Amino acid sequence: MAEEEVAAVVGELRGSFRAGRTRAAEWRAAQLRGIVRMVEEREGDISDALHSDLAKPRMESYLHEISLAKAACTFALKGLKNWMKPEKVPAALTTFPSTAQIVSEPLGVVLVISAWNYPFLLSIDPVIGAIAAGNAVVLKPSEIAPATSALFAKLLPEYVDSSCIKVVEGGVPETTALLEQKWDKIFYTGSGNVGRIVMAAAAKHLTPVALELGGKCPAIVDSNTDLHVAMKRLAVGKWGCNNGQACIAPDYVITTKSFAPELVDSLKRVLKRFYGEDPLQSEDLSRIVNSNHFRRLTNLIEDKKVAQKIVYGGQTDEKQLKIAPTVLLDVPLDTTLMAEEIFGPLLPIVTVDKIEDSIEFINSRTKPLAAYLFTKDKKLQEEFVSNVPAGGMLVNDVALHLANPHLPFGGVGDSGIGSYHGKFSFDCFTHKKAVLIRGFGGEATARYPPYTIEKQKILRGLINGSFFALILALLGFPKERR
Repeated sequence: MAEEEVAAVVGELRGSFRAGRTRAAEWRAAQLRGIVRMVEEREGDISDALHSDLAKPRMESYLHEISLAKAACTFALKGLKNWMKPEKVPAALTTFPSTAQIVSEPLGVVLVISAWNYPFLLSIDPVIGAIAAGNAVVLKPSEIAPATSALFAKLLPEYVDSSCIKVVEGGVPETTALLEQKWDKIFYTGSGNVGRIVMAAAAKHLTPVALELGGKCPAIVDSNTDLHVAMKRLAVGKWGCNNGQACIAPDYVITTKSFAPELVDSLKRVLKRFYGEDPLQSEDLSRIVNSNHFRRLTNLIEDKKVAQKIVYGGQTDEKQLKIAPTVLLDVPLDTTLMAEEIFGPLLPIVTVDKIEDSIEFINSRTKPLAAYLFTKDKKLQEEFVSNVPAGGMLVNDVALHLANPHLPFGGVGDSGIGSYHGKFSFDCFTHKKAVLIRGFGGEATARYPPYTIEKQKILRGLINGSFFALILALLGFPKERR
């Protein structure tokens, strides 16, 4: 799509927004119901597209994408009218008599740029928030997941108002053309490197952004834990989440040197049970998205410093684009594997002398999108929650925090800007407009020049919350000379 065509799309959407098409609660609800119908009626097509793009197991597609998308719509439909209501807030003494409220106002025309690893959910979830907030939307799905991108281009216009919600397909040229336009907000999910490009483009127009990025998410495993349960949850949160191609998948584990052998043995047993003796043939394991990412990941473990640290797995099949679950122990910290986000089925284990040292290790790095802890020790749990900065955290499990619509999901620092999910999605695409309403009574002469000593005393009293000063002001003291 050429830049002129992109500009025409944005122009049409801006016309629809200015005409007020997207503002009514009925319109918003109708679009959300349309998305629910799409998910219900075309579940098979969605699963097929996800399998085509990632060989994603159908159960995983349903659990992690389709069901969550439907739940997000249902939650928004239930809360929409309350979310849209002006929020009454107390009025200040200095503005007495008055009423104050916060009005949730749609931002306008917004751009959603999606990611390839959860190409259905990460596309539709922010669109749901943008629609609920009353915006016109352009969705740019990831070209790295072409089947899901094409599915959106075909299906979405059949279920929603295409004069206000549009899909633009394409690669870098189309994304570049979209970023040249002026938007009222840009929502981007993906890598930090591209996030910087998006933010730089947005800065030209002073456009606000929400950036859902990634990072090296740590998982601390204490010896004081239910190890078998912990390893099952860790494994399904790593390899059962798109074979590690997830921004919230554990990127590395931290445990003590003395406990590491027991942890490794338990994790091996779990992985064999989950994916069999030959995990490359398992239908429950997603493939790597494309040959570029396959080579990137295989290069990480072919590094001599890294290869000798593999304690489980390491098998690869370039034809299938599959890499087996791979566990590594005490990989040198100066390797690329330990310096950059892995985004794949490789799980290094870092050992420390004392489990408390793990917090210092995490804090010596950039702030992660998610941080995990497995322990029965309440004191360690409190230290973890209080002292580890992260977009979100979960104790004694992995990834499930994103399924709670009452919790915000987003990063901090290098792992992102802004949050969404549930009402936070509505707020993400909403301007909170301050509204103060006064009548013509309660006229205080002290606020008007000339500022005499008497007026200054009354004004200072009002600012400091003096009820006596308020009475004097309302009674018209000091009296004006006519």
